[in-house]
Amino acid sequence: MTTKLTLTVEKEVIERAKSYAKDTGRSLSELIEQYLDKITQERTEQKVSPRLKKLIGAVKLPKDFDEHKELRSYYEKKHL
Repeated sequence: MTTKLTLTVEKEVIERAKSYAKDTGRSLSELIEQYLDKITQERTEQKVSPRLKKLIGAVKLPKDFDEHKELRSYYEKKHL
């Protein structure tokens, strides 16, 4: 079900957005709906920065890797 929404947006922003929508073959309503859908879904997911998302899975660790042990060892070396 769709519902009408009234927004207050700077005129220049609206003009650029309409132009972008036309260039990409979409409606302004579709662009706004997709944007709102995306940001509200991201909020429900675990908050991870885009930079970190790119790194996830880049490093393969052994199955027996003990993160707590390694971190403890790192701090011991750092502070001794």
